[in-house]
Amino acid sequence: MQIERILHSQGFGSRKVCRNLIHAGRVSIDGRVLKNPAADFAPAGLDFAVDGKTWRYREKVFLMLHKPAGYECSHQTQFHSPVFALLPEALANRGVQCIGRLDQDTTGLLLLSDDGQFIHVWSSGKKRVPKVYDVTTRHPVDDALIASLLTGVQLHDEPAPIAAAACRQTGERSLSLTITEGKYHQVKRMIAAAGNRVEALHRSRIGGLSLPDDLACGTWRWLEEADLAQLAAFADIA
Repeated sequence: MQIERILHSQGFGSRKVCRNLIHAGRVSIDGRVLKNPAADFAPAGLDFAVDGKTWRYREKVFLMLHKPAGYECSHQTQFHSPVFALLPEALANRGVQCIGRLDQDTTGLLLLSDDGQFIHVWSSGKKRVPKVYDVTTRHPVDDALIASLLTGVQLHDEPAPIAAAACRQTGERSLSLTITEGKYHQVKRMIAAAGNRVEALHRSRIGGLSLPDDLACGTWRWLEEADLAQLAAFADIA
């Protein structure tokens, strides 16, 4: 594939913009500055650099982001910055979408991709993908609250009670809650229906994939094969 086309496919702008990047000597491979936009390379596994920053060719985008508070999971935001502002421009240009949404005040693990099938599988409530949330509550947690969440609470506009897949107390005013649906404001509504209130909410795991301890808030990284395998663990994605 021509290097001009490779850059274009990776989100570095229009074909004309990518061609100009090459002519300006801003693109290199293995330390060798490229000048010919039509130079051919096998894209699979190709490492290239733009303005000194190294990128690897990726046919599709699969990312994890440690979402901070104050960002909306939308391209059309109302009151806060979009989470896409936390990504390099080249990735944002590839049209990545959030897989499910976290409220602007909710932090934690967020998946993003430009692969339609991947987005569908992991955002579908029918797939019963377990998601684990660390919840800080306004009032102390007690056995009655845990029992209500595990038995099921009635949410407005829902035909039947909604139960947590798992729930355990982690502190005087904190608990770990696992859900397998993706209903609007579900965790906050469940806690409220059980007689308490959410003060802080953090998603720590999706499927078998946990938010890495070394992924700082507001930063991202690629999902590699091992991450995708962990993600699929414990999730019914058949």
